[in-house]
Order: sequence, then C-alpha cells, then structure tokens
Amino acid sequence: MRFLLLFASVAIATACGNTPGNSTTNLNTSTPKPAAAPLNVSSYEVVKVYPHDDKAFTQGLFFHDGFLYESTGQNGKSSLRKVEIETGKVLQKWDLPREDFGEGSTLIGDKIYMITWQQGLGRVFNLSDFKLLREFSYQGEGWGLTNDGTNLIMSQGTHVLKFIDPNTFQSNKTLAVMRENGQPLMQINELEWVKGEIWANIWHSEDPQKSLGKPNYIARIDPANGKLVGWIDLSNISPEDQRRDSENTLNGIAYDAATDRIFVTGKNWKKLYEIKLKPAQ
Repeated sequence: MRFLLLFASVAIATACGNTPGNSTTNLNTSTPKPAAAPLNVSSYEVVKVYPHDDKAFTQGLFFHDGFLYESTGQNGKSSLRKVEIETGKVLQKWDLPREDFGEGSTLIGDKIYMITWQQGLGRVFNLSDFKLLREFSYQGEGWGLTNDGTNLIMSQGTHVLKFIDPNTFQSNKTLAVMRENGQPLMQINELEWVKGEIWANIWHSEDPQKSLGKPNYIARIDPANGKLVGWIDLSNISPEDQRRDSENTLNGIAYDAATDRIFVTGKNWKKLYEIKLKPAQ
C-alpha cells in the first residue's frame, strides 16, 4: 500500500509540471562524492651500489657532510654509527646499553637525536665525537625520526606523526596521515625530510593484513596536512637481501640535499643503494 501511495504522489506531481526532483517529497537529495584521484607512483633507477654492514639492523639513516650516519636496533646490538659510504666502513660508533633497542635518528645543528623502541628513552649526542649530552623521555613507542629544521618529527608505529621541540622535548603538533582510500596509514617507520616532504618507510608494507599489500613502498607525506603526495615503488630492489629473513625489510632513507642524492637500504642488508626517481606514472 505504501508503494502505491508513493507512486500515485509522484504521478500527480509530474502531471502538475513538478518533477520529483523539484518536489518537496523528493527523498534523495544527496550528491555522490567523487572518487579520490589515484596518487602518482614513482619508480626508480639504481645509480650506484655500495657495501652495507649486514649485521646492521637499520632503524635510522641520514647524510651529513659526505658521510652516512646510521642508528641500528636489536637488544645488545643497537648502536649509533658514522659510516664511510664508498666502503661501508664504520668510522665511529656508540653502543647502546644491552637492554636498549635502538630506533630512528636525525641531526639538527651539531646534535644527533636518537630514540629507542619501547623504553620511552631518547638521547642527544654531539655530532663530532658522539659524546652523550643528555637524555629525554616521551610517551609511547619510538620508531622513526627526522626533522624539518626546527622540530623533531617522530613516528610511533601508528598513522600519527609527532612534532617535538628539540629543546623541551614536548610535543607541539600531531599529524594524522591517511591513505588515499581514507584509511589510516599505519606502521609508519623510518623517516626522512626531502625537499619539504616527509618520506616514510612502511613496516611490512607487503603484508595486506597489516598494511598496503605492496612491497617496499615509500610514502611521500605533506607535512602541512598529512595528505599523501605520492608513492615510491621500490618493490624489486635488492630481493636477495630480503629473502634471508622476513624482517630484512626496506628501512633507511637518507637525502643529500647538496647534490640531490637519495640513498636507501634495509635491515641487515648487504647493500646500500643510491637511487634516482623516474617520472611518476
């Protein structure tokens, strides 16, 4: 009966010159939202291959003045290192206490900042001699670390990035990062600041149950609003390194701003790669 009444009202409105769309009886006035445009996906070419210590469980990586600086993880094996790029030789090293699991690191001025995984403990080192200057604490886990020249930017395994004052170590901003389908981009790991963007490794991005279902994708994030600018597809890089252990994931991005060079490596990889991005498809 309700169907017949509704049909009759529509017929009457049409006969009077009023379409259902113009009538106050119209029940569907919403406009479908347009589908999100797909993000650009850049591929890469390898410019040069360098040796990398396969005992280094890479958690943080950055470039400064001709050298790579690397922070490594695993209890009893965590360290901060200064590395000669051409040879992979460790020139300087500070070993963390055995109970510490090292994570990301970054440089602001002449100070290196390094965090730990579950201890809620960070450290500040002098760049020139790795002298420990101070320690600081934070809430939650520590994963990746980079900076925008003013603030430390920390990932904690979720979709949220924290902006932290390097003097007070207080968080002054949080940034939620969402995928193009509107879902949170979880498991953001190692970070690097590249030309005004935050580049991020995604831990186990190849696992569809955990993340993207796309192996070794790097996310490019707008630091102003958390929106994704694009992806970098490194799915076929160094397969022999990743076959040895499921945890040998891509993790480590370093950018040389002076010469516009990009370096990537992974946990316990035997190689470090200098890469160049190809135009996005």
